[in-house]
Amino acid sequence: MSQRLVNWFKFASPASFYPLAGKMWPWFAAIGTVLAAAGLWISFFVAPTDFQQGEGYRIIFIHVPASWMSMFIYCVMAFWAAIGITFNTRLSGMMSSALAPTGALFAFLSLWTGALWGKPMWGAWWVWDARLTSELILFFLYIGYIALTAAIDDPRRADKAGAIISLVGVVNVPIIYFSVKWWNTLHQGASVSLTKAPSMAATMLWGMLIMALAFWMYSIAIALYRVRAIILERERHTAWVAELPEMQR
Repeated sequence: MSQRLVNWFKFASPASFYPLAGKMWPWFAAIGTVLAAAGLWISFFVAPTDFQQGEGYRIIFIHVPASWMSMFIYCVMAFWAAIGITFNTRLSGMMSSALAPTGALFAFLSLWTGALWGKPMWGAWWVWDARLTSELILFFLYIGYIALTAAIDDPRRADKAGAIISLVGVVNVPIIYFSVKWWNTLHQGASVSLTKAPSMAATMLWGMLIMALAFWMYSIAIALYRVRAIILERERHTAWVAELPEMQR
């Protein structure tokens, strides 16, 4: 095994990852803030009015990136769960726990912004559409993960229980994504496709992609910030935490 690979493996230790996370999260937060400001400006002041939906369509600049992030974060949680079960690393469970509230937030935003868009477009706040129902299930999976891990006192047992939920529940992500293709649904198809040219104006597309990057940067920043708190809580009785200067906690 190369020396470089060994150096990367050292960050699997909470003691090594804690200072690294402390250095990284402010940068991601700053980048996310700049991108969010630019994305909101393009989305609400530069992008043209949709000829069919009018100004109401602009909610998609929040709704679509939030939906993407709700699915992506759950996949990342499943990745950490697999790493934790395979290599029995403590940091894996901590990272999943740090990501879950942010994923639940984005799932909640996806559902509510979708309802705000659906009322004027469909005439209803909610329909039991395949895409909406599977996204609601994803939100419940996040809540179930948070509730289950909080109910178990032993962190290692909580991490294993949470890992099982993450790995079992990740099957719902492709169901959400392909639901508009597999079933006849009210929900429109994918806004952006890797295999087709975009059907929206370039400024609309840029606004959506910049907002997606802003949400991504925010997710990384808040997860790193939250995992530091989790590390301190779980490692509070260790010597390395006791030796930390007050300014670094």
